[in-house]
Amino acid sequence: MMKNTLVLLLFIGCTSASFLPSFIEKLFHGESEDVFAPVARIPYTDLLNDNLYVDPFILHSMKHYGFFYVVDVPGYNASTELNYMHRFHELPEKFKAALEIRRHNPENKNAYRGYCPGLDDVENTLQYKNLYNIGPHEIRAPMTNQKDDDLMKKLRYDCHEPNVWPATDDCEFDKGFKETFQAGFEIRRNIARAFVRSISRALEFPDLLSLFAEDEFSAMGLRKYPIRKRKNDNMYSDHDDILLRELEHVDSTVTVLSTFENPGLQMLYENQYRDAPVSGNGFIVNIGKLVDDILDNQLTSVKHRVTEVPFDRYSVTYFLGPQFDADISRSMTQARTEAGRKYNIFGEWIKDYLGAIELFYY
Repeated sequence: MMKNTLVLLLFIGCTSASFLPSFIEKLFHGESEDVFAPVARIPYTDLLNDNLYVDPFILHSMKHYGFFYVVDVPGYNASTELNYMHRFHELPEKFKAALEIRRHNPENKNAYRGYCPGLDDVENTLQYKNLYNIGPHEIRAPMTNQKDDDLMKKLRYDCHEPNVWPATDDCEFDKGFKETFQAGFEIRRNIARAFVRSISRALEFPDLLSLFAEDEFSAMGLRKYPIRKRKNDNMYSDHDDILLRELEHVDSTVTVLSTFENPGLQMLYENQYRDAPVSGNGFIVNIGKLVDDILDNQLTSVKHRVTEVPFDRYSVTYFLGPQFDADISRSMTQARTEAGRKYNIFGEWIKDYLGAIELFYY
């Protein structure tokens, strides 16, 4: 029924409908038993060009399912990214140690951007994953006053931490790794920003754009979930007692996810976790609680998880948060948000958030 309604909207809104059959085939997975078959698949170029026809498709998927797909990305090759991730984890430990965040290697200066090795310790840890964190900055201006005791100024400075990249004895690998993931970062940032523009139009919230004018806190995580040698009893789901790789959770901001061809991701729909189709050579987009509150809870911040699988699982997450000074205390209709009970701006929120975790997982 919804598909027919959206097709009718396209006929009304477009000067020519000759493209519709192939277009609709792209937007949807097609009729099947899959409950997520109606989830929209939006062409990358149309999303970035702000073609208005994408807005009702994105809005419908975000309201009813909490996610949608971006497909047909020019020049993007998911296999290239996956190959470099495999090769990175095959590097000798000395090269990876040089990139570890300061908490893992006190000899390094990088606190957030860089490599965070996981611990296969079922007694003291829950999730077992290795993460390589990449941000938007390659250089950082020095602080104007090193003695400044303004904690928010220091946090603003810290969050401009530059990236660290592999420096091995294989210059071709080093160059390829850096260029591949710099390009991948830009693609994901473009998707997230275009999504914000689409939702601001669809919900008629033009002021939303000002909250995302900058992206000091955006982060891309290259994740590897190794096979655990022993099962962790704390990783069984409270919902249905299924063994998990990634615990059930709701994100906080805008997420652009790559699962490649790896199964395991499940979305909660009608109180049941269901397998989400893999991203393949595209991306999955969803939002988290913080952004949903700002949007007056008009969309769905979908709860999701990753089930246990019998192989090393790779994925890439990208998170786009509001800018440092963005007012997160009020929604678009000026209602008090949940975060607004304690915080006024996003910088205050991220300060406490970073105090509770090692990396930008928002």
